[in-house]
Amino acid sequence: MERSPEKNFAGVSERTKQAEEVRARWAWTEPEVWTDRMLMSLETGVKGGKWYSLMDKVYREETLLAGYRKVAANDGAAGVDHVSVKAYGGRIEAEIARLSEALQEQCYQASAIRRCLIPKPGSRQKRPIGIPVVRDRVVQSALRIVIEPIFERDFAAHSYGFRPGRGCKDALREVDRLLRAGYLYVVDADLKSYFDSIPHGLLIKQVEEKVSDGRVLDLIKQFLQQGVMDGMTRWTPEEGTPQGGVISPLLANIYLDPLDRQMAETGRQMVRYADDLVILCRSTQEAEEAERELEVWVREAGLQLNREKTCVANLHERGKGFTFLGYTFKRTVRTGRLGRWPGKRSLEKLRGNVRQKTPRTSGKSLDETIDRVNRTLRGWFEYFKHADPSSFPELDRWIRMRLRSMLRKRHRKKGRGRGADHQRWPNAYFTELGLFSLTTACAEVRQSPPG
Repeated sequence: MERSPEKNFAGVSERTKQAEEVRARWAWTEPEVWTDRMLMSLETGVKGGKWYSLMDKVYREETLLAGYRKVAANDGAAGVDHVSVKAYGGRIEAEIARLSEALQEQCYQASAIRRCLIPKPGSRQKRPIGIPVVRDRVVQSALRIVIEPIFERDFAAHSYGFRPGRGCKDALREVDRLLRAGYLYVVDADLKSYFDSIPHGLLIKQVEEKVSDGRVLDLIKQFLQQGVMDGMTRWTPEEGTPQGGVISPLLANIYLDPLDRQMAETGRQMVRYADDLVILCRSTQEAEEAERELEVWVREAGLQLNREKTCVANLHERGKGFTFLGYTFKRTVRTGRLGRWPGKRSLEKLRGNVRQKTPRTSGKSLDETIDRVNRTLRGWFEYFKHADPSSFPELDRWIRMRLRSMLRKRHRKKGRGRGADHQRWPNAYFTELGLFSLTTACAEVRQSPPG
């Protein structure tokens, strides 16, 4: 029997509405790759839970071009071939065509990664990062565009690092909520050299649980085994995924996903941002059990806990606390008030940046110096604006002291700004010159209506 036009229209309308709702939930995906039909399969699940034909989507020129746009937006340094993002973009059509052909014919070979060390805030140690060539970053980006939604679909709600629509502030809000709900015994855990120590074999098994396209798996293996140029020395890593690679954050999240699921199944309140994680509990016993559970999982996963940095913090105690994503959560010694402050390393990093911009021997004008300092302060405050208001007055005083010291030098006086300098160059003097005040900005934020 032929269906009535009304029912047909109703069915089409319902399917259209459903497709629009699905597209809205996955708005961050690349529409040329993740079509409405693929998104529907993503939501309802594919047969056996595994995706088979994916490589043809990776080597499409449209996907590679989308990957290049993401790489260009991040810019970044050149790799071992010294080709910059701008130079690569100057011949993008030809480069994309060559990449697509090489991937189709399975003759694509990743170049070595340039290894360099960057300072760790508040530490004499340095953190190693790996910088792939732009060409490899484009392929990694295209690969991520294709496979990330497959894994993102099932990632845990308490995982916040390097995920679409999530960030540090979301993780901090969740920690704050749990503390206020009475979860005051906190396992503050540190995974030792996590990105550099992920076992390749176990990681690939994790990927294989959802991806069965052999060419995609081979491409991931190739990126894991890229040679590393460290000065004039070249070596091949046997474990780890280099920080600096476009695909590395996703692979790092994939490897810790079983931990996320285990903690959720056992009722643990864990908040994780990449390899930075805390487990919030209601008692000392619960926290100690959670720590032992975490230690067993980490050992079986071929990783290591940094015992020196892993501990249980009791936030019932005054002056005790833990640091997570730059913020220190603690109860004050004097009043016993529970709150959050910028962490020690975050403060040291800010002071270091301000010192670089306010040397006493600077030849720059005071206006130019204040403009440079303001850019640092505004960026720092944007992240730490929800810290306790007591965090800011001392920093403001210290910054004005740095500026007064510069002015003393120009008047052929030695030492730091002090004493009569406060009358010669009062606080109002710097305010008139436009110096950004952390204290004032904090007061304005607290007075602003929510949202």
